[in-house]
Amino acid sequence: MDNVLIIDDEQSLLDLLSVVFKKEGYGVRTALSAAKAFEVLDKEDVGIVVTDIKMPETDGMEVLRRVRAKHADLPVIMVTAYGSVSQAVEALKAGALDYVVKPFDVEELKIIVRRGLAERQLREENLRLKRDLRERYGFENMIGKSRAMQEIYLLIEKVAGTDSTVLITGESGTGKEMAARAIHFQSGRRDNQFVSINCAALPENLLESELFGHARGSFTGAVADKKGMFEVAQKGTLFLDEVAEMSPWTQVKLLRALQERTVRRVGGTEEIPVDVRIIAATNQDIKRRIQEGKFREDLFYRLNVISFEMPPLRKRTEDIPLLVTHFLQKYCDRLGKKSKRFTPEVIGLLEAYGWPGNIRELENVVERIVAIEDRETVTAGCLPKDIISPQKAKRETQYFFEPGFNLTVYLDDVAKNYVSQALAATAGSIQKAAPLLGISYRTMRYLIGKYGLNRVRKNGAKAESDEGDEHEKEPKNVTERQ
Repeated sequence: MDNVLIIDDEQSLLDLLSVVFKKEGYGVRTALSAAKAFEVLDKEDVGIVVTDIKMPETDGMEVLRRVRAKHADLPVIMVTAYGSVSQAVEALKAGALDYVVKPFDVEELKIIVRRGLAERQLREENLRLKRDLRERYGFENMIGKSRAMQEIYLLIEKVAGTDSTVLITGESGTGKEMAARAIHFQSGRRDNQFVSINCAALPENLLESELFGHARGSFTGAVADKKGMFEVAQKGTLFLDEVAEMSPWTQVKLLRALQERTVRRVGGTEEIPVDVRIIAATNQDIKRRIQEGKFREDLFYRLNVISFEMPPLRKRTEDIPLLVTHFLQKYCDRLGKKSKRFTPEVIGLLEAYGWPGNIRELENVVERIVAIEDRETVTAGCLPKDIISPQKAKRETQYFFEPGFNLTVYLDDVAKNYVSQALAATAGSIQKAAPLLGISYRTMRYLIGKYGLNRVRKNGAKAESDEGDEHEKEPKNVTERQ
C-alpha cells in the first residue's frame, strides 16, 4: 500500500484529505508542520508528498528542497493559494511534480497523486530491471574459473572502459552474446539500450530495414516511418551477431554508417545522426570469407578494432562442474524440481566429451535431465548415448594389453618374422630381400645376425653367415644397390 504524506497547518484540511485518500485505498500520514513531516519521512516509507506552500516557520519550498536532497525520487505536489501561482511555478522548476490552487478540486488532486505514484513505480521498476540485467550480464557472472575465462574477464573489463568497436569470434554456443552484454553493462552506456540482431536470420531486404529503418511508402506495407536498430540503440550498444553472413549490399550500408555515424532509412533522404557502440560477432573464419570475396576487407578493419575469441568448452573443461551446478539450479528453480546431484562418474564423462555445441549443448543436456529424471542423484545412465559412447571406447582401449607386455620384445618378434619371410621369398638372397623390407643391405645383414637366422643358399645348403659367399656380394655403387 502506498503512503501519502499530507502537510498543512490547517487540521480541517488534513482531516478532509485523510478521508479522501483512505477511500482511494492509500495509507495516509499527516503533519501540521514541516518539522513533524521530516520525522515521518525519516521513520516511514512514503510514496508521495502533498504540501502547502504557505506555512509558519518552515514553508513548503523548504520542504521541497529537503525532500529533493534526501529522497530524490519522491514526488512532491504543492498546494498554493490563489495569487501565489508564481511561487508554484518556482516550485516546479525546483523539482515539484505539480501544483493545485486553493480552493482545489479534490478529483484533480486524486488524479495528480495517482499519476505521481505510477511514475515513481515505473522509475523503480526500470532501475530494478537495469540492476538485474547488470547483475546477470556483468562479467563476474559469466561462469568459469579457467585461465582462458580469467583472460576473457580481464579483457572485458578493459574493453568496457572504452567506446571502441569490438569483434568477438568463436564457435557457436561459446557465449559470444553474453560477452557482448557484459561489455555493455560494464560500460558508460549501461543505462541505455543493448540491442541485438542476428544478421543470418533475416533476408537481405528485411535486414536492411531492421538495421536502418524505413520511410513511409518505401515499399508495400510500409504504412509509417519506422526506426531501425541503429536509432533504437541510440547512446547504447548495437550487437551484430553472425555479421559475416551479411549480403554485400548490406555490408556497404553498414560500412557507410560506421564511417559517417549517420544512417539513412530505406526509401528516405534524411541523414540521421547516430551515437551507437558496435559489437559484432561471428563463428565464421572471416579472413577466409574475405579471400573468397564474401566479406569486405574494409568493413573487417572497421569492425576489428578490438577483437578476441571465446574459448570452446573442450578447452576449458575445468569449468564444466561450475556450469553444471549453475544450470542445475537454474532449471530446478524454473521447472519446480528438487535439487539434483551429478555423481563424480557423470562429471568425468562430461569432462571427457568434446562438446561440439559448447555451453549451449551442455545447458540443453542439463535441462533435459532436470525435466525428465525424477531421481535426486544423476548417474551415467541418465546421459545421452553420444556422451557415454566415446568414453566407453576410450576405456576399452586402455586395457588392450595384458600384464607383462614388453614393447621391445614384441617389435623384435615382428621384425624377425618379416626378415625370415623376406629371406624365404628370395631363396636366401640378402641383396634381393633387403629392398622388400625397405632397408639397406648392411641393415639386412645386421638383423640376420641379431636374430640368429640361417639363410638358405641357392644350392639348398645353409650357412650361419654369408662371409665368403661366392654367389652374392654387397653392392658397391648406387646402380648395383638398386
